[in-house]
Amino acid sequence: MTIHIAEGDIAARTRAIVADLRFLEGPLLPILHGVQAEFGYVPQEALPVIAEELNLSRAEVHGVMTFYHDYRDHPAGRHVLKLCRAEACQSMGGDAVAERVKKLLGIDFHQTTLDGSVTLEPVYCLGLCACAPSAMLDGEVYGRVDDQTAAELVAEARR
Repeated sequence: MTIHIAEGDIAARTRAIVADLRFLEGPLLPILHGVQAEFGYVPQEALPVIAEELNLSRAEVHGVMTFYHDYRDHPAGRHVLKLCRAEACQSMGGDAVAERVKKLLGIDFHQTTLDGSVTLEPVYCLGLCACAPSAMLDGEVYGRVDDQTAAELVAEARR
């Protein structure tokens, strides 16, 4: 799935987001969240605009954007399925669940199905360690995910 947005439009919309949030203490993260909310991802064309508006280097903005796993540099699918990769989930069978989900979707982490329905992302703790392994589908958290639950999540995301 490819979305084309005119570069000038990206710059103008990014400047508007920066103007609304620049006076916050530590505005970079809220601005990146705002840009991602606006476009569904953080376009590369937005980074130099943010850097210029905040008087930061492009490297600083790029470094922050790529450090945090929640920021995307390309559009996600209609649904985002996140699988916890932290130690607690791995120790409770998270690796097997991840392999099952990858097989069911026919994709790997950081990829989107060809029909654009699901993006699969790893996360490094959903805060549900006592109910490991865990997953999140479109912001809803699921605990004690097994093969059956994984198949149900994939089926729900494919709708």
